[in-house]
Amino acid sequence: MRLGLNVGYSGSKISLPMELIQEADKLGFHSVWTAEAYGSDAVTPAAWIAAQTKHIHVGTGIMQMPARTPASTAMTAMTLDQLSGGRFLLGLGPSGPQVVEGWHGVPYGKPLVRTREYVDIVRKIWARAEPLEHQGEHYQIPYRGPGATGLGKPLKSILHGRRIPIYIASTGPKSVEQAAEIADGWLPIFFSPKRLALYRAGLEAGFQKAGGGKSLKNFDVAPSVTVVLGDDAKACLDFVKPVLALYVGGMGARGKNFYNDLARRYGYEDAAKQIQDLYLDGKKKEAIAAVPDEFADEISLCGPKERIRDRLAEWKESGITTMILALQQPEAMRAVAEAVL
Repeated sequence: MRLGLNVGYSGSKISLPMELIQEADKLGFHSVWTAEAYGSDAVTPAAWIAAQTKHIHVGTGIMQMPARTPASTAMTAMTLDQLSGGRFLLGLGPSGPQVVEGWHGVPYGKPLVRTREYVDIVRKIWARAEPLEHQGEHYQIPYRGPGATGLGKPLKSILHGRRIPIYIASTGPKSVEQAAEIADGWLPIFFSPKRLALYRAGLEAGFQKAGGGKSLKNFDVAPSVTVVLGDDAKACLDFVKPVLALYVGGMGARGKNFYNDLARRYGYEDAAKQIQDLYLDGKKKEAIAAVPDEFADEISLCGPKERIRDRLAEWKESGITTMILALQQPEAMRAVAEAVL
């Protein structure tokens, strides 16, 4: 099992833990991942990090597909990949309707259809086998619809890129299946080593569609895992619960919240409903308090160094290949590194 580092997205002011990132680089971590929501973007921090590291791969976890055309993403990925000496990893995701329509101002559409078209176009651009043409439901290249000049023509990238690894963030059964089929890796959120069975059928179905001997042996399962080091495991879980409450309760509407659906699939149906009701009613503290200890614990690594080390065995045996650590404590990163690397 390899290790990665998740630096996330900004709050009201952006800063990057460069000392932590550079230490991860020296320790032999596989990758460091940036993110975006509706504030800081994922690309600029990735470039900043790549310029100040030597060996570690730099990935976007994730670039929101509706925020950029596939061609823009393909150009960005090629540029960062070559400037970093071949260290870039392209993480993509559909985001959610509240952000896509409320922030980017474009239709949410059909995320599975968009994802398949997006990945296909990006890879066509990198391959440079022929000038780019694509006629799909979400993307028409060259564009010939309303407002077109009629002057658009198929083009081939000036820059010669490589087939950069593509990771897809997904939570639902169908989207996990699609990630297994068309991507090189999967970025699950709130992954539990106890729950791989919930995803196995979708993963296997996707591998079968892909063919060519694709399987968990050559597919990177790379969840982000919060790590909090401290003497009191229960107190450490209090740092995990606010994020769970935000996503399960507030990232979406009733009936359209992927993270709430995930909590329900994990068996926390009553808690998921209670968290969402409280959060959407503006009772955030109560929503955080409603997050079960068991839920927070199974998707994180919390407590004393010995407890984290012992629980790592379960993660190693779960089938994941890269554990992306979300943490702020250098001593927590070192503790995991000592146990894994």
